[in-house]
Amino acid sequence: MTQHTPSTVVDRPVVGSYANYAGAQRAVDFLSDNKFPVEHTAIIGSDLRMVETVLGRLTRGRAALAGAGAGAWFGLLIGLLLSVFAAGEHNVILLIISGIVYGAVFGAIFGFVSHAVTGGHRDFASRSQIVAARYDVVADAEVAEEAKNMLIKLGWRED
Repeated sequence: MTQHTPSTVVDRPVVGSYANYAGAQRAVDFLSDNKFPVEHTAIIGSDLRMVETVLGRLTRGRAALAGAGAGAWFGLLIGLLLSVFAAGEHNVILLIISGIVYGAVFGAIFGFVSHAVTGGHRDFASRSQIVAARYDVVADAEVAEEAKNMLIKLGWRED
């Protein structure tokens, strides 16, 4: 993987600016479809901010349920690993089922207790993501004019 210093990325001229990542991605895909050397381009997000979407209230029951789900997956992994060393088909199934059950039980207990210990702080579930205010498509100086002209044609198609 080639790494560029920040100055090489900043010195590239902007050939297109988009309100969302999908638009910038569509522009680079258009360039690629038209045999443009896309290895000379980059998508740069500007004015980054973190957006946290609240999914709902986190009760002790929901914390226990989430813990049970995570524990069951971990138990499945442990059961599968142990089943490699088991003799007989019956033992393999028993190990896997036991791993899932024990993992779910211990995960539920851990989820319940860990939520109860917080004392009501942060009792909601959320998802975080980083988003940019705009996305610029930049290109190396020697191919920037060609890229800009091609993206103008893309704009004509979409209007």
